[in-house]
Amino acid sequence: MVLSVKVSVDNVIHLAHTVDITPTGARINCSLRTQLQPGTIIGLQRGPRKADFRVQWTRELGPDEQQVGIESLKTQNDFWGIDLSDEFEAKKDMQTLMTALSRCSKSVM
Repeated sequence: MVLSVKVSVDNVIHLAHTVDITPTGARINCSLRTQLQPGTIIGLQRGPRKADFRVQWTRELGPDEQQVGIESLKTQNDFWGIDLSDEFEAKKDMQTLMTALSRCSKSVM
């Protein structure tokens, strides 16, 4: 889900957007002059909400552009401002269905 966020690195604010979000983290795309490294602590702001996140991985997309996997340092209640429970239940239901179908196809062979 694409959401606009502000990323704070060394007290410099950068604009970014999410690619995927979860209750505990996200994958974001951002244009930075500074290369982020796994373990770096960054600040994120979504509207009035602010939180610190740890960079888990990075991937260079182009000059000064990175995709970054981040994980929240603290449990966040509704940091993204979106109810994610339906999305996660749907994914869990799909995974259960795929597992059942996989078992059925193995027994037919």
